[in-house]
Amino acid sequence: MEAGVRNQLNGKIVQIKEGDIMSEVIIQRGDTQITSVMTTDSLKKAGFKVGNEATALIKAINVVMVK
Repeated sequence: MEAGVRNQLNGKIVQIKEGDIMSEVIIQRGDTQITSVMTTDSLKKAGFKVGNEATALIKAINVVMVK
């Protein structure tokens, strides 16, 4: 799939926390974990499973950086 998003991070799904309405999908990339929150309906439609390779597309108007 092509997307016009520059910030793309590939990784492996290591955990899914499925709720009634909302779910979390956690991707591991090296030493870093990226968490996405989505509706459980979207999770099921996407067919995400632990162990799948996935790409996090990050598009935000605000990015907070701390040191």
